[in-house]
Amino acid sequence: MQHTRTWSDVYGSARALFEGRAGGHAWLIAAPPELAGGLAAALSDVDGKGRAALVVHEGLTPLLAAVQEERPRGVIVVADTALSGGPAVSVPDTLVEDAGDLPYREGGEFPAWTGEDASAGAQGECPAASAVAGLGVPVTVTTPAGVAATLIAWMDRTPHGR
Repeated sequence: MQHTRTWSDVYGSARALFEGRAGGHAWLIAAPPELAGGLAAALSDVDGKGRAALVVHEGLTPLLAAVQEERPRGVIVVADTALSGGPAVSVPDTLVEDAGDLPYREGGEFPAWTGEDASAGAQGECPAASAVAGLGVPVTVTTPAGVAATLIAWMDRTPHGR
């Protein structure tokens, strides 16, 4: 996929768009800053149709905004450990004033989730995956090293995906 655009959203999150061949679907890759280092190169190595948006976010509000904006077929959450599912989580209510141009409140109750790739690993808590699942969007959790392979496998399982 070809990197075509980079920008910063209203929450101060870095965003990038990667586009492949015509057709296909929209995908979203969500990572915290400390795990995002090699993701642009990994996404550039993916041969597929459609587009993949990358959001490097801190907190859940920028992630939820990216999901609603991109309307992806699925979301790949990048974490330290690959997970196949996890329990509901409660995120404490906080005021975020130091990210981007807009202060915002964050927190809430997010549901248990089952990953799109049930063989991805163990069960574990992942607030980002729970938040995405709360929007009714399919989600999977993988490590930075597994992002490209996870995206390719998901595309291959999806009609007209790759």
